[in-house]
Amino acid sequence: MQPKPGLNEALSLMKDLRARCDWDAAQTHESLRPYLIEEAYEVDDAIRAGSDPALREELGDLLLQVLFHSVVAEERGAFDFGDVAAGFIGKMKTRHPHLYEGGEKQSWEGMKAKKRDSIVDGLPADLPALHRAFRLQDRAAGVGFDWPNAAGPAAKVEEELAEVRAEVNRGANSSGNGVPDPLLEDELGDLLFSVVNLCRKLGVHPSLALDKANVKFASRFQGIERLARERGIDVKTAGLEVLDGLWDEVKRNQTLTASTDASSGEMQ
Repeated sequence: MQPKPGLNEALSLMKDLRARCDWDAAQTHESLRPYLIEEAYEVDDAIRAGSDPALREELGDLLLQVLFHSVVAEERGAFDFGDVAAGFIGKMKTRHPHLYEGGEKQSWEGMKAKKRDSIVDGLPADLPALHRAFRLQDRAAGVGFDWPNAAGPAAKVEEELAEVRAEVNRGANSSGNGVPDPLLEDELGDLLFSVVNLCRKLGVHPSLALDKANVKFASRFQGIERLARERGIDVKTAGLEVLDGLWDEVKRNQTLTASTDASSGEMQ
């Protein structure tokens, strides 16, 4: 049985492609930026789908981006893949001083905070807003700006929701051209930020929680559309009362199916 290829073989192939493929040779760090983002999302999709073959393939595509940038940087005389690997090893050992340096276990955010002048240092500006909010709060917690437990952020959510209701009662709404009321937008932003903080304090990543909620909503609404087709109902003109009834029916059916599947799994 032949040994599986490793990083050295992958790196050699990348260098060969840069030397002999016109497209690969023409790429730069800048031109590769969209592919890096795309490949990261495709890895995420494979994880969401629970597909090991897809995950294996997409991780390879993501590795290609790491190798590609490393080789381009080496050609520029900036650094090479060995420097990337050395930086990774050094960072992981520093992150785990209790395992490699005979030190005490420490909070990673706490250690990073000592090296930063501000909580925004090194945080990509283009991170999705939900994830950026989470990371800002996580970094603030690393320097001690945090609630002692989840009761604080839960109360803050209620406070911000009350402020949103006050704006709604004031008559705040989107104008005719779709531009939101500035005060309402501000209060809704505060509410979302508070919900993110509550998620963080309860050990739930808001992006993952919202992703699951999106999947659940999409599945249930597709169930509505399916029932509507079977019963000759036009979803676009049915009205809220009819759609709400279909929603409740789909929800009951999905809950029953999930309960039945769980029971079958326990008996196996």
